[in-house]
Amino acid sequence: MKVIFNTDVKGQGKKGELKEVSDGYARNYLLPRKLASEATADNINALKLKEKARARQIELEKAQAAENAKKLEGVQVIVRAKAGEKGRLFGAVTSAEISKALKEQFGIDVEKNKIVQGEAIKTFGAYTVKAKLGYEVSGNINLLVVEE
Repeated sequence: MKVIFNTDVKGQGKKGELKEVSDGYARNYLLPRKLASEATADNINALKLKEKARARQIELEKAQAAENAKKLEGVQVIVRAKAGEKGRLFGAVTSAEISKALKEQFGIDVEKNKIVQGEAIKTFGAYTVKAKLGYEVSGNINLLVVEE
């Protein structure tokens, strides 16, 4: 019997996979537990439509990431921080602060966990920080740390 797996089943198949399994296994285990559904023409067509919709969604997300990378090239984010003697900051400039400043100043939404800092920013000055925007697209954030 051909079935379409609704969830990953160890040793049998992955979610969304169409596979031939024994009739008894399908009737007595997979179907009652809703781990799989029978591969009827309607179910196969529904699976194909879901795959197409997911592919379209991925393309839109790739385009959005590329657009954000372009936007990042033309901006300089200013982060204000307090410092002690000799220009050393109290603490360091965090990814969360950079993300918040980007959102407030330019309306560009980059999650804090996507901002990669090579080393901690503990002094005033200009820096370039990398942002992994997803789908192998990355951009550089031009950062200026100034005194509060």
